[in-house]
Amino acid sequence: HLVESGGGLVQSGGSLRLSCASSGLASNAFTMGWFRLSPGDEREFVAGITVSGLTTNYADSVQGRFTISRDNVKRMVYLQMTSLTPEDTALYYCAARKGGISQSHNDNTYWGQGTQVTVSS
Repeated sequence: HLVESGGGLVQSGGSLRLSCASSGLASNAFTMGWFRLSPGDEREFVAGITVSGLTTNYADSVQGRFTISRDNVKRMVYLQMTSLTPEDTALYYCAARKGGISQSHNDNTYWGQGTQVTVSS
């Protein structure tokens, strides 16, 4: 239902914009979130955005560097990432849920396959 894109290899300090497209899912009716998974770690909340787009929430580690946004007409969700560091290297997932933003990956119903972000030092 969800397809991420935009990942890649970038140098430390660089920027990337991730996109999440929905297929067969009315993502404009869901709260959307971005999570990431690094080797040896659990899936970590990155950012979330409500249906209206008026409320967003970020992990402390990305606050001020990442921006989540959505286009409900296009059924797209974006994650603009700036000032990237090697610690941001991970597989980034898009997720959808009903209700408010949740930082728990268990609360999300739909997931994409992920897009890899690698930040070199």
